[in-house]
Amino acid sequence: MLLYFMPLPYPTLIPGLRSPSDQVKGLVYFGRMLDKIRLQAAGKLPDGWQAQLGAAAKGSFDWRCCEFLKIDYAALEAETLKGCSDESLLAWAYQNGRQPSEDEIEIWNAFMTKRGWRDAGTQRLHERLAEIGLPPSAAQTMFEFIDLDEGRSIKS
Repeated sequence: MLLYFMPLPYPTLIPGLRSPSDQVKGLVYFGRMLDKIRLQAAGKLPDGWQAQLGAAAKGSFDWRCCEFLKIDYAALEAETLKGCSDESLLAWAYQNGRQPSEDEIEIWNAFMTKRGWRDAGTQRLHERLAEIGLPPSAAQTMFEFIDLDEGRSIKS
């Protein structure tokens, strides 16, 4: 199922939203999901982003992260809005969901950082690049696209 993201002016600068590659205790994307929760509550996310928030958006990175950790997004959202640190929220996720092994985290990180590179996400990556007027060669993965779209240098 492809999810549609409303195209926004390029680059989409959102202060306080970190790169999906940034890690919380070795886990990619989790911190970005927390940022999105906090920014949404503060009314600082673009309107077109609501459909992609949380576990209801099957196939989204939020959904994938919640599935990986076996946590309920609404419960994580409530815990996040209490003002907890990223590290304590990850500990909460491990306690209320599951604690993946180091190998599982390595596989998660590899899957997430390579999503869109020669896989089922490649077409969507190319569509997203076209939406902001860039050629398919501008980014090889969705993480690279997100960084590029949000005005960050692509991490190598």
